Amino acid sequence: MSNKITGHCSKRIYLQTMIAYNPKDWLKLIFIFHKSDTFRMLLPALLIAAAYSTLLTYLSIEVHYLEFKSTTVIHSLLGFVISMLLVFRTNTAYDRWWEGRKLWGELVNSSRNFALKINTMIPSEAKNEKDNLNILIGNFPFVLKEHLRGRFKAVEFETNKTITIEDLNKVNHKPNALIWAIEKEVMQAYKNKNVTNEQLLLLNDELKTMANVCGACERIKNTPIPYSYSMFLKKFIFAYVFTMPLGFVYDFKYWTAPIVVFIFYAFASIELIAEEIEDPFGTDANDLPLDAIAVTIRTNVKEIATFE
Repeated sequence: MSNKITGHCSKRIYLQTMIAYNPKDWLKLIFIFHKSDTFRMLLPALLIAAAYSTLLTYLSIEVHYLEFKSTTVIHSLLGFVISMLLVFRTNTAYDRWWEGRKLWGELVNSSRNFALKINTMIPSEAKNEKDNLNILIGNFPFVLKEHLRGRFKAVEFETNKTITIEDLNKVNHKPNALIWAIEKEVMQAYKNKNVTNEQLLLLNDELKTMANVCGACERIKNTPIPYSYSMFLKKFIFAYVFTMPLGFVYDFKYWTAPIVVFIFYAFASIELIAEEIEDPFGTDANDLPLDAIAVTIRTNVKEIATFE
């Protein structure tokens, strides 16, 4: 779902937000299917698995065209192996998601500290310098989140005196350009003697944090799970599930189809969830709410600018 908020100069910014839910409401969570629910995403594959299992069962029981022996012991052993692989896969993906959330939490704190220092250190006579720096700080999270998504939204960028939309369109790494613009303004305040040597060091610490957060997010974004591991797990799940009817029909007869569908749903859902959260900076329902975080940063910075 998207929420509308009014931004600078009456521009509208559309927010991607995480799904809000009550973890204690079991009935709602079980019987209501969100568009991102894995059941809806897997429904075509589940129907194919059901039809395939039913066909093999029919050929074996009614037509006697196929004769199978029970292999439930083998599938039990292989199921344990798949379970261990899926645990590792899910934990790895969640670690990436949680690290991304910590990095953006660090950016929130650093932006607030930066704004507080600027509005405290720079004298009120240099109001234009303070206002311009506050705008640049508020722009940074918007530029960073879109950089991580491989795009740039000009509508989210607030006008300032140091760097323009046209300037950003000329460079590939837009967060770097914005950090440069902030650094330029800080150095200008230093040259104008609105910031002392000691204060300059404190401000540079916040700039360093912003650059580090950007680099760490890029590390997560640009280092996916190894291709061979991801492909192996998918092939393993496929082979495991679609050989189950061959070994289960001897013991379970027509119950084979629902058993195969349920096991396929469980294993494939875990893999789908891991795929979605391993890149936490996108716009999927379970990705980080970067739009909302960016708006929070800009709102906090503007509020700090009003402190006297």
